[in-house]
Amino acid sequence: MMMTEKIKILLLKEDVSIKELAKRLNTTPQNITNKFKRDNFSEKELLGIAEALNVEYTANFITSKGEKI
Repeated sequence: MMMTEKIKILLLKEDVSIKELAKRLNTTPQNITNKFKRDNFSEKELLGIAEALNVEYTANFITSKGEKI
């Protein structure tokens, strides 16, 4: 699943619009929409989205043996 899809699902679950997310991130809805089209988010942006939505974000590599790195 692409990151854009995950964020859109999260927005639905948290009942937050793109406009409201943009406001919380101090950016424009157009900027968020453009990011969605490119599915291009930095780690810093993902952490900012998590903070704006008051949720936890973790990124892990998991080896074939199930070890998180």
